[in-house]
Amino acid sequence: MAFNGTWKVDHSENYDKFMEQMGINVMKRKLAEHDNLKITIEQNGDNFHLKESSTFRTKDIDFTLGVQFDYTLADGTEVSGTWELEGEMLKGKFTRKDNSKVLTTTRSIVGGELVQTYNYEGVDAKRTFKKQ
Repeated sequence: MAFNGTWKVDHSENYDKFMEQMGINVMKRKLAEHDNLKITIEQNGDNFHLKESSTFRTKDIDFTLGVQFDYTLADGTEVSGTWELEGEMLKGKFTRKDNSKVLTTTRSIVGGELVQTYNYEGVDAKRTFKKQ
């Protein structure tokens, strides 16, 4: 249950290029760079409840490991996919509903920080969160 807690974004790497690859326009990308994203994670066995809150929206997400679910990204992109736990890492694989391209993401705890990586069409990005 290492993921449990509230995590606030501290810094991002290559996030603008990743969002550009996703097709997010420049105005939304500039806003997203300063979204002050905070994620609260509650894990109970294979079940997860997340609350994402940012400058732009607050969203509750419930999922079970290995069970497909639908999700809408902050920019409105709709995806469907699953999260799996591999060792100490959460791995997500999501397919966009508009073009069937795949977005992969991971979450892991590294040095007491939550590190989330993203990959879309060959472009990688990383966001690091500090526990609140």
